Amino acid sequence: MSKRTPLYDAHLACGAKTVDFGGWDMPLHYGSQIDEHHAVRRACGMFDVSHMLAVDLEGSGTTDFLRKLLANDVARLVDGKALYSCMLNDAGGVVDDLIVYRLAPERYRMVVNAGTADKDLAWMRAQGGAPRERRDLAILAVQGPQARAKVWDVRPQWRDDALGTFRAIERDATTVASTGYTGEDGVEIVLPAGDIAALWNDLRAAGVAPCGLGARDTLRLEAGLNLYGNDMDETVSPLDAGLAWTVAMKDARAFNGRKALEANGQRHAFLGLVLAERGVMRQHMKVSVAGGEGELTSGTFSPTMNVSIALARLPRDAKPGDAAQVEIRGKPVPARVVRPPFVRNGKALV
Repeated sequence: MSKRTPLYDAHLACGAKTVDFGGWDMPLHYGSQIDEHHAVRRACGMFDVSHMLAVDLEGSGTTDFLRKLLANDVARLVDGKALYSCMLNDAGGVVDDLIVYRLAPERYRMVVNAGTADKDLAWMRAQGGAPRERRDLAILAVQGPQARAKVWDVRPQWRDDALGTFRAIERDATTVASTGYTGEDGVEIVLPAGDIAALWNDLRAAGVAPCGLGARDTLRLEAGLNLYGNDMDETVSPLDAGLAWTVAMKDARAFNGRKALEANGQRHAFLGLVLAERGVMRQHMKVSVAGGEGELTSGTFSPTMNVSIALARLPRDAKPGDAAQVEIRGKPVPARVVRPPFVRNGKALV
């Protein structure tokens, strides 16, 4: 049987169409994926992401352990600060991508993907870590230009006007973080599972739109954000997934996968595509540029731009501005190569 989050009944009460996602029954949409997408870009929407797993690591030596486990460097963090990183295998492939928060000295929380949670825990333990999975916690992402105001309205005790980008505050058993997966402002709230239904209902009453996985995917792709299993996996280096900025190699820190990254370097360009004609680009479609062939890793129709967009792994010398041809139903369709993101603050950039 598929797993269910504490909000499963609330989703059904809102008219959700549910699908299996990584072994979880999750809402795809509540009637209109397009309306949910626009709600986040123009006002505020909320996503139940309790299928993702919060993992706590603490105690003496935790910082050193995470500096070896992750390609990004947690030594950069101060209390209340977060960073995005990949966890790599010895071949330099991505075991998972995640966000890690430093809550206090030697006390961290990571949020990992639902479909990779079990293997992530096994990998951490194999590396000598002692992760504590927190299935007693639920996670709600509230996103959009009105997100903070709506959350502060229903939970004024959480308000913190100093909550800057990629930061987190603790309020008793609840953590409020200024992170997200939509390219908009907002917060991700990690709280006891028994408290999430009341928060969901209060936000609904305040006019916040419930949003499903469909809108989450179009929003993240417009923002140029990777999806694990599409844009990278255990066979793909972060250097070939547009994630070189998450790999901290300036010092001699010996993290998992470093030797493979240094030996192999970057082999492909990872860029965006905008279709020049009607049609919708999808994962695994072939794309041709002057330097050779590549492959789409994610593709969709952009509700904000009213055109199809995609992420693609291309020959190493491909660059923004190049012409491309995407094979759609056996026919080449013209596209142009761009540098993601496609949309920021609700406006098209390319």
